[in-house]
Order: sequence, then C-alpha cells, then structure tokens
Amino acid sequence: MKQAVIGLAAIGLAGCATYGADAAPDQAAAPPAPEAMICNADSAQAHIGHNATEAGGAVILKESGARTLRWGPPRSAWTMDYRQDRVNVQYDDQMKIIAITCG
Repeated sequence: MKQAVIGLAAIGLAGCATYGADAAPDQAAAPPAPEAMICNADSAQAHIGHNATEAGGAVILKESGARTLRWGPPRSAWTMDYRQDRVNVQYDDQMKIIAITCG
C-alpha cells in the first residue's frame, strides 16, 4: 500500500516537471501584437449636438484615432472596463450626441 502511494506521488510529480532552459520550444514565438490605436476624444468634440448616425460614428472613429466605437443609448448600462483604443458616444432620446469620451 505504501509503495503504491509513493509510486502514484512520483508519477504526479513527474507531470509537474519543467524542461531545462536548453530545450527547444514546440512552437515558434508568436509575432508581437500590433501597436494599439489610442483614443483622443478631444479631436471629436465638435460632433456633440449632432445626430447620432452611422456615418457620423465613422467620422468620430476616424477623428479620435480609436480602433472601436461604442454607442451609448439613453438609460443604458455600460461595462466599466477601460480600453484606450475605444471611443464612447452617448446620445439622448432625440438621437443627439451628448458626450464623446474614451474608454
């Protein structure tokens, strides 16, 4: 019984062993991620008061330098995660843009 427990423990520990520093990796290193686009909401503030449209959103996205655009309808809940490559556009019940922020 004691030998069986020791044998199982040895097998379990062997599975946790790491390879030495000279071992070759199985896969090539992943290429570096492309540099993230950083949002600058200041350059898109002129759109506040305009209608919230798909075309307007595309212009805001381009002017802000962000990678993604998130629309914020009235009375909607948003996640609080901050993303430096995202521009947020909030609008009111009349579909007028009321705020443009990054995150």
